[in-house]
Amino acid sequence: MSNIAIVGAGFSGAVIARELASAGHSVTVFDSRSHVAGNCHTERDEDTGVMTHIYGPHIFHTSNEKVWNYIRQFDEFVPYVNRVKAIYNGRVYSLPINLLTINTFFGKTFSPAEAAEFMATLGDSDITDPQTFEEQALRFVGWDLYEAFFKGYTLKQWGLHPSELPASILKRLPVRFNYDDNYYASTFQGIPRNGYTYIVEKMLDHPGIQVHLNAPFQRGMAEQYDHVFYSGPVDAWFGYSEGRLGYRTLDFQVERHEGDYQGNAVINYCNQDVPWTRISEHKHFTPWEQHAKTLIYKEFSRLCGAEDTPYYPIRLVKDKSLLARYVDMARAEQKVTFVGRLGTYRYLDMHITIAEALDAASQFLTLEKGQQMPSFTVDPS
Repeated sequence: MSNIAIVGAGFSGAVIARELASAGHSVTVFDSRSHVAGNCHTERDEDTGVMTHIYGPHIFHTSNEKVWNYIRQFDEFVPYVNRVKAIYNGRVYSLPINLLTINTFFGKTFSPAEAAEFMATLGDSDITDPQTFEEQALRFVGWDLYEAFFKGYTLKQWGLHPSELPASILKRLPVRFNYDDNYYASTFQGIPRNGYTYIVEKMLDHPGIQVHLNAPFQRGMAEQYDHVFYSGPVDAWFGYSEGRLGYRTLDFQVERHEGDYQGNAVINYCNQDVPWTRISEHKHFTPWEQHAKTLIYKEFSRLCGAEDTPYYPIRLVKDKSLLARYVDMARAEQKVTFVGRLGTYRYLDMHITIAEALDAASQFLTLEKGQQMPSFTVDPS
């Protein structure tokens, strides 16, 4: 039996803690916050009774059946389809771009084949190998749709012109030539009936696990344990000695209203002169519940400061260069494995986080005597 420390009580830490404790190891979980579940934390709003995603919307989706079956051990997942709308120049459209979006935007009644043929005329065929976000958009949807749905929103979300961002960011957003308005193409999709914090609490409810909240973990404490799984910021582990990695953070303007505010869970605001990026109305994430009042989050994105909650790793050239130095330092550490979104400085959906945590736990449990866990179980570059 090993004595394991896990830093961070989000999904990465909770899954690894549960798996190792179930295998007979002694696990101590530390989190600097006052709650578990990290940025997936949910709680009931006292005034409205609405289950609220405190750090912004989280919809669970995956095509990984192993992950889907694993997470459903800890709560019932109610089927949920994420249908995002977008407002541009005073009109409402469907996202991702689909046949309804194309017909509404251009005032047409295209069939799927006609829409595909039309869209082919809009894209810039001279761009054969898109390198930037802007080139990717212009290549596949053309200037008008890029200007409407991507340019202004991206400037607000990232604080950078789309020509400064890599094409990979936009590759997550498909164009569909039917009326499918499901934001995700995943096989499985749902929201836990009792919220994400309930799930993480259930994961950590094991006699082999101790949880310490409001408890920052200092690097020197690692000597007290046989191994440490660290899901905090990789640069923080080294005291930001090489500088801080860049993140975007979010501010939320919370409003409470009577009735139904916008009729949908998420609406993007694509015009650059609207200061918020989107509004989420949280009671629509639990349509099986009924609430007379409602709660909305107006979401504002900005550069992350030293005291802010990091959300999205920026990963521009200078950040990746800095990351490479921290990765070299991390690989020299003994008995420490860096995991999760912050530990590997990558944008990760929940299902990827869980899959990687399961893999990390499995790798630890199958170590031969005398073998050491690697500093990273995935390549953070």
